[in-house]
Amino acid sequence: MKISARAFAKMFVRTRNGSETAVRLGAEPAEAKRIEADFLANAAVKREIKKLDKEDMQTLCYVKTGLSRLAFGSINEAAALVFAEELKAEDVLKADLFNVAEIKRVKGGGVEMKFFDRQKALEKLVELDPELKEVSAAQEFLNAVYGGSQDLRDVTERGGADGEA
Repeated sequence: MKISARAFAKMFVRTRNGSETAVRLGAEPAEAKRIEADFLANAAVKREIKKLDKEDMQTLCYVKTGLSRLAFGSINEAAALVFAEELKAEDVLKADLFNVAEIKRVKGGGVEMKFFDRQKALEKLVELDPELKEVSAAQEFLNAVYGGSQDLRDVTERGGADGEA
């Protein structure tokens, strides 16, 4: 079984495991470690992995941008369309409808719009950002320790457990 350097690099970027990559691409499990070592020592494979990682980071930036738009974007233009007396095609085409998940006409001539869930978008942003994830984990820990009680709010407001700022 012949495995190409490009195929190995592409699968490796997904799995981050050279032996698993080799087996998934058709290698015998007994040969997987040797194939992994050969490919990961190959300069062309290293360059391809680096290139694919860079592309992956760019895709991650696009995903974060989209989630940010969902979490913080305006729905004013979409809402204006719902309440418009007369809809013109050009108004619909110009409107920013990125946050709209669903549009449908209801019986009686009305229009119903559903928007993407901002809370879910924020949660996904936290999952994708290591710094936000650390802050979120610390807050969850404090909430668990203090049970979201008045004690935590008192400590936070006073600037410390002993009341000193």
